[in-house]
Amino acid sequence: MKIRTMKLRQAHKSGDNGETSLCSILWAADADHIVTASSSDNAICIHDVASPSNAPKFLRNHREGVTALALTPNSTCLASGSLDHSVKLYKFPGGDFETNITRFTLPIHAVAFNKSGTILAAAGDDEGIKLVNTIDGTIARVLKGHKGSVTSLAFDPKTEYLTSLDSIGTVIYWELQSGSTLHVLKAIAPNNGSDVSVMNILAWSPDGELLAVPGLKNDVVLYDRDTAEKLFSLRGDHLQPICFLSWSPNGKYIATSGLDKQILIWDVDKKQDIERQKFSECISCMAWKPQGNALAVIDVMGKYGVWESAVPLTMKSPTEDIPDLYSKNSHGLLLFDEEEEHCASGSLSDLNEDCHGEFEPPSRKRLRKHSNYDEVWEEDFNDELETVPKVETRKKAFFGHKENVNGKSGSRNMMLTAGPKMQEAFQPGATPAQPGKRHFLCYNMLGSITTMEHDGYSHIEIEFHDTSSGPRVPAMTDYFGFTMASLNENGSVFANPCKGEKNMSTLMYRPFSSWANNSEWSMRFEGEEVRAIALGSGWVAAITSLNFLRIFTEGGLQRYILSLDGAVVTAAGYKDELAVVTHISPPLPTDEQILEFRVFNIAHGSQPLRGRLPLTPGSCLTWFGFSEEGQLSSFDSKSTPKPVLTLLDLSLPPAASDLGADSLENEFMMNNMHLSRIQRNIEERGASGLDTTSLYDEAFNFETSLDRCILRLIASCCNSDKLVRATELVKLLSLEKSVRGAIKLVTALKLPNLAERFNDILEEKMLSEREGNVALPDSKLKCNGSFKPEVLSAKFFTTPEMNRTAEGAVTSAVHTLPSTSNLRTRNAEELTKHRNGKSEENTTLPSDRLIDLKTAGKVYANGVHSAGEAKKVAKVDQVSSSRPSNPFAKASSNQESPSLFNSLKKKKKADDQGKL
Repeated sequence: MKIRTMKLRQAHKSGDNGETSLCSILWAADADHIVTASSSDNAICIHDVASPSNAPKFLRNHREGVTALALTPNSTCLASGSLDHSVKLYKFPGGDFETNITRFTLPIHAVAFNKSGTILAAAGDDEGIKLVNTIDGTIARVLKGHKGSVTSLAFDPKTEYLTSLDSIGTVIYWELQSGSTLHVLKAIAPNNGSDVSVMNILAWSPDGELLAVPGLKNDVVLYDRDTAEKLFSLRGDHLQPICFLSWSPNGKYIATSGLDKQILIWDVDKKQDIERQKFSECISCMAWKPQGNALAVIDVMGKYGVWESAVPLTMKSPTEDIPDLYSKNSHGLLLFDEEEEHCASGSLSDLNEDCHGEFEPPSRKRLRKHSNYDEVWEEDFNDELETVPKVETRKKAFFGHKENVNGKSGSRNMMLTAGPKMQEAFQPGATPAQPGKRHFLCYNMLGSITTMEHDGYSHIEIEFHDTSSGPRVPAMTDYFGFTMASLNENGSVFANPCKGEKNMSTLMYRPFSSWANNSEWSMRFEGEEVRAIALGSGWVAAITSLNFLRIFTEGGLQRYILSLDGAVVTAAGYKDELAVVTHISPPLPTDEQILEFRVFNIAHGSQPLRGRLPLTPGSCLTWFGFSEEGQLSSFDSKSTPKPVLTLLDLSLPPAASDLGADSLENEFMMNNMHLSRIQRNIEERGASGLDTTSLYDEAFNFETSLDRCILRLIASCCNSDKLVRATELVKLLSLEKSVRGAIKLVTALKLPNLAERFNDILEEKMLSEREGNVALPDSKLKCNGSFKPEVLSAKFFTTPEMNRTAEGAVTSAVHTLPSTSNLRTRNAEELTKHRNGKSEENTTLPSDRLIDLKTAGKVYANGVHSAGEAKKVAKVDQVSSSRPSNPFAKASSNQESPSLFNSLKKKKKADDQGKL
């Protein structure tokens, strides 16, 4: 066989001092663009194949060299990994930067998209493989098991497995649905060690039946899809280990490059090389042209080129007879303009069986290792598999790839190619139509709309739950075949799917009362089908198959037409608000629907809310709408009530932390939640002028319990060496004695640094409180007997500020803040009013030590001129007996307690001296 040579052009600079680099190359699905990158260059180049003379487009978003590239199957999104530890997404072929989808702590060496483009796998020198949801950027799972750097990742075309290969030659089969390890094949590929210019590579055949891995004997070894058994090898004229391989689009050929600086083209069925090419440098990466007979290559010096007619012209083209699995189901990221076939049945079992792309026959299940599924889920999963027809175990023929493909079971192939389906649109409160039986078109908190077929037509009835308030609406004969409806207090709206020769859909609105005749109206949509409808205060909404949101007034005026991002699932209205749920991408391989909700305010023409709709994994949305109070709510197919009602303690679902104190953390969050509730109740009752005494006591008890719980958590943190978390917890303590208790605890545990930090926190808290509030001693005021000890049943702190006016009158302007420790903001007026039923005057100033208010009026000759003002001063001084906001303030023993009598005596003495 004649060895040919070809010239390459420079695309990226080589490493420093002429060192080799790891270079990557991709060919876009439309065959119009080639993408290249190099580990010694931070730029990604997009080359225009149709116009080679045009300068390439450079994407310079990475700070260091680019080590990995991946395109979605439809080439709408480009992903890149770099030595700077980041993975970035771009629009393609425009090259607009989208987002940093994820980051690692070490360099990245491999990225790969799944068939639908909704999951990106990324890995490198870090320990784990990250599976990232490309829709919202969340990390779906981290797979750990490799001992060396991961150099290659490949999703199988049937979206069941992910395979990975590391630098020491270990291959791992991962099951996507559970994230478990199925097979581990150790040391089956070359150990490249520290050579970063070449990477171990593995690749699935386009039909998903074979996995190709470089072997230890300068060959390619092919393994079985399910059992991971070695089937056969491709061994030829490679003189050194194979460093890269690539399947042709139809799976008939494999191109391999080796450290011997040559490329071989293999006929897989015949197990022999049919063509070869010699190069001056080692070829780092290759990519087959999606349409035609050509192979793009790039070497370790950053030079690239296209090998035209890589397969001899006398043989079948590498793009002829592409497997159906590869060509028909390669939907890319965020495609909503292509209709997908939906499930015919709405039952949960049918959904899992017909629409789920991750299940397999029992024969395949037995070939796998046991996975760590959840026990309940696994039991339900096995029940579903019992309904699948039994398929005989298929044994692989070891003598060729062609026989394996032709010998597989047709029924098995049919089941496995069915992927997850997007949920169909539905109307909240509607029930499925049943021949000859009544069913609901709408059911809500106001009433219901039912229909039943009779004599070839349907009769529609509208009923209200409260017959005394709702209008009497006569029955209606349905000539249009309405399948959806919505109801509010003003009217009802109906719609039907496309019908008739013109394929038209009808929308009709019927008001319950109107000042004008002929107020009913209808709209016809040609070639556009109404999928969901909703009603609100003065508006009607219809969402159609073209993803149009059409807003009409009650009179039929077309007010707004908006284009939504995805296909509608359902819609609901409440007063001025319209909530719409749409798909934002095809479902994940785990059969999880990716739904988004939007809330529009029709009156203001605004969109106040938008977000991802939460669903139980593997479920479908079954109801969506507003409650009576206007709260947006949803219900999915797995949110079913328990068959037996059981009294359960209210608890939160905390994550299993590294403290091992889940019950304490739950108690901490629950106490905080209850305390917030009590605070709101105190504010509401206080604003209404109601008694809040019992609520203060309850709040104090919860705060005390919260402090005890925090102290136990601090002890757990100290035992687990989580000192930063312990410092955060001590800041949440409310009582001074609790902080001092924490200091004693860490001192006993011989943590002097932490004790010093706790002391600093205590001092900072007390200092910050004292800056705004001056703490007084015990609230049992003993000066001149102005207050009896029993007047106040508890100990309070006050923060008075004594100032003298220009005229010389003493005013006691007391500012009291609520206590954060027990929230007792009652003043002395409230306390004395509820004690023994005594009047305010009699309890505020005890009868045995009551002041002569007339004398007080004389004493206040320069300022206070009436007994009424003297009363006010007494009241203000009484208010000063409430607790301050500083829970750590302690009474000073050498600080004198001011009283009304002290003020009067001082004033009288000053006046007497003035007279003299």
